[in-house]
Amino acid sequence: MRVVVALGGNALLKRGEPMTAEVQRANVRVAAEALADLARDHDIVVAHGNGPQVGLLALQAAAYKGVPPYPLDILGAESVGMIGYLVEQEMINAMPDGSACATLLTQVEVDPDDPAFRTPTKPIGRLYEADEAEKLRAEKNWPMVEESTGKWRRVVPSPTPQRIVQVNPIRILVETGVTVICAGGGGIPVIRNDEGDLEGVEAVIDKDHAAALLARELNADAFLMLTDVDAVYADWGTPNQRPLQDTTPAELSAMSFAAGSMGPKVEAACTFALSVPGRLAGIGRLQDARAILEGRAGTRVRAVE
Repeated sequence: MRVVVALGGNALLKRGEPMTAEVQRANVRVAAEALADLARDHDIVVAHGNGPQVGLLALQAAAYKGVPPYPLDILGAESVGMIGYLVEQEMINAMPDGSACATLLTQVEVDPDDPAFRTPTKPIGRLYEADEAEKLRAEKNWPMVEESTGKWRRVVPSPTPQRIVQVNPIRILVETGVTVICAGGGGIPVIRNDEGDLEGVEAVIDKDHAAALLARELNADAFLMLTDVDAVYADWGTPNQRPLQDTTPAELSAMSFAAGSMGPKVEAACTFALSVPGRLAGIGRLQDARAILEGRAGTRVRAVE
């Protein structure tokens, strides 16, 4: 099977952990072992998030006064290159034939008129106390959102991905047996300017939506979103909460999910499942990757054929 896997932020950094290279490498090593297990029997393509990392780079860039801060698309490229290096190296170490693994910086085209540019919603970077967040809002004109009581994060535009610019090279690599790490951080967001040339924009694309687009364009048999929760829950946070196992886009559309966490994953799962009825979109824990694919864990979404 051809499987596109989107790694959640927990694959690199768990909440409360310091954002050091050592911590991230240790987490990536655990993720690589789970991915290598899948790669023994399937052709896999790996996407991943970069929210904390690109936020840290933006903060570091703003602190240096020698040159103007680099734009977010360039910082995004830096972050996904760094993360791709870690994932690729640990995959090479974990896979039986680790040499057949490659990272590709991926540009993803978005619509310059996407309404997301007028309403930033995508959190990046670390959590800030209220007074620190207000200072950054005033000094750097960063929109901020309160993620939990008294804890704030920077938010940036999150436009809908329209096209994977490097999909043909990715397809060639996959068809020759290479495990490809791509569309990191949802891809580097670009637009076509008035001359038809590509140029970067200040945004971060949701990695689950970008990975779903990638899965459709690669004609994948399955699309897995691996995170730190065991399944999607109906009535989350209430006494009636229950895990959803086998479900359909129609059933999920009748429910509501948190916009900042599970909502995008459910939307991405439904988009992929509807594109090819019968194919699997799965959501669950990283360590359950094989079990989700084999129908023994997680939430499994399929459209009725």
